[in-house]
Amino acid sequence: MRAQAVWRQGWLIAGFTGLALLSGVVRADAAVDWLNRAATAARQQNYSGIYVYHHGEHVEVLRVLHRADASGELEKVDVMDGTSRQFLRINNDVYCHLPDGKHVQLERNALRRFFPALLPAQPGSLLDFYEAKLGGTERVAGRACQVVALEPRDGYRYAYNFWLDTRTGLPLKARVVNENGTVISMLVFSEIQIGKAPDLQLFRNDMTGKVVQKARLDKPPASTWNVTPPPGYQQVQEVMRSLPGKRAPVTHLVFSDGLSVLSMFVEPVDPQVQSLHGLSAEGAMGIYAREVDGYIVTTLGEVPNMALIETGNSAARK
Repeated sequence: MRAQAVWRQGWLIAGFTGLALLSGVVRADAAVDWLNRAATAARQQNYSGIYVYHHGEHVEVLRVLHRADASGELEKVDVMDGTSRQFLRINNDVYCHLPDGKHVQLERNALRRFFPALLPAQPGSLLDFYEAKLGGTERVAGRACQVVALEPRDGYRYAYNFWLDTRTGLPLKARVVNENGTVISMLVFSEIQIGKAPDLQLFRNDMTGKVVQKARLDKPPASTWNVTPPPGYQQVQEVMRSLPGKRAPVTHLVFSDGLSVLSMFVEPVDPQVQSLHGLSAEGAMGIYAREVDGYIVTTLGEVPNMALIETGNSAARK
């Protein structure tokens, strides 16, 4: 009898363990389903609202209008405090109307996506490097939201938390959290209207009397640099950019795992300009700079220092 009881107890323990594992898988699948809804909603829903962007000690208030129809996507973002800036995205082209009222920067086939469209089109691709977890429900901007967390599986990326509108899946709040639990940055709607398409006239791109500056070259020169980013990061862009205060165009490489993004800028050393070296920070952005063969290589992004340092140290001329 004693042996039979022990045998039965073993099967019960195994059964409970199996149920717990199954429950975890089901919750992970549910979390991914929510992320899929969020990615679709951010691109296909009509919405307008005001959100607050907290990064480091800085706070910005922005207004966003988003319209999706048979012709594609229109998106307009106005910075409502500080220096006046306006971004207008027409499908994959982004126009940045500068504060002087005379110049417009144009970036064709832009990677730039504005909040709430932070997730890749296929969020399941993130699961190799993040663990998706379903949280509770909370209210944001007066609407019920499902909380979903993406926790990193290594030290090369931070955790992301999303608050998704339970009716539409649209992200209404997002925050980036470091390994110590400190919030690095946060975006949150203070008011939002979902479902009503903003008037088409609000997206009129007034170019009267303005000079267009292309922010990227359609055909950048062949790369002369070898770079090895952290696991999961892929190079998604390489362009030449003309930046304020720079004598010559700067090589700009962008690496992403689909969610986390880090940039690398490569420029010749200018003896008349004091350059950054080593680690530093600008708001929520980490920065790492070093000199390589007469060039300054700078990596930056909302990623752990280890990702910046390893990427910067890997850069070598071909």
